[in-house]
Amino acid sequence: MKKVTAFAPATVANVSCGFDILGFAVEEMGDKVTVSLADEPGVRVVRIEGDGGRLPYEVDKNTCGVALKAFLAAIDYKGGLEVELYKGLPLGSGMGSSAASSVAALEAANQLLGNPLDKKALLPFAMKAEGVACGAEHADNVAPSLLGGFVLIRSYHPLDVTKLHVPKGLYCALVHPHLELNTADSRSVLRQQVPLKDAITQSGNIAGLVAGLYQEDMGLISRSLQDVIAEPSRSVLIPGFDEIKSAIKEVGALGVGISGSGPTTFILAPSREVAERASEICQEVFDKIGLEVDLYVSAVNTKGTYVINKA
Repeated sequence: MKKVTAFAPATVANVSCGFDILGFAVEEMGDKVTVSLADEPGVRVVRIEGDGGRLPYEVDKNTCGVALKAFLAAIDYKGGLEVELYKGLPLGSGMGSSAASSVAALEAANQLLGNPLDKKALLPFAMKAEGVACGAEHADNVAPSLLGGFVLIRSYHPLDVTKLHVPKGLYCALVHPHLELNTADSRSVLRQQVPLKDAITQSGNIAGLVAGLYQEDMGLISRSLQDVIAEPSRSVLIPGFDEIKSAIKEVGALGVGISGSGPTTFILAPSREVAERASEICQEVFDKIGLEVDLYVSAVNTKGTYVINKA
């Protein structure tokens, strides 16, 4: 093989109560990256498409480049790689755009070089790229994009990540308004101290959500999709959020939350039909606001990143 192309899916991070520790992957939407062997040592980004000319080609500023440099250093590879990035996700969308790029690059490079590491071992390199993209090496986007499904980050020091059960029939709707919300700005509005009563409530909701996933208890999942820490500060930055939150349960949706740092909103539903009806309600809300939105309905992607072409 001289080159490999991989796909990595979009993700929903935080999942309401799981700030920085929970995330899940979605289907179809994502980024593609082609990694090729090169004569010149090191990593070079040679093509970027779909970004409107905004992403940097400098290796130390590009998430693909940062992740691959760390990966090559870890396996002590002295050769060269060239990277082509094809963006399928909008920037600053709250759908794990930077994570999908770095994860696809790592999957392609790992396959190209003979799979020296398993998938989970690639996670720290993708986290380094997240540090460059948004100022924090969090894993709740990169882990589900890499591994698929729902993922829990139990600990960052040491890193301890595990996949969770995905109930049959669980769907999500993603509502992406046509505006950009910078992750660093969205993190800056968060409280630095949390009252004890809020910490207790949040802990109960996290435990309830995990239990609901394993028990396939949609009612428990619904009751647990409550965020008392990040959402109150962040929701004011997202037009239509309160209206959507009050309207979607009328059609049987389980709950609504902010995807990552926003502005995308996610809705969990017990079926595709409910997810589609919830997305229609969201369209009505944004039509009244006068803001264009993109709507996506998807099952939870349990596959994660994968190779789509080898040559």
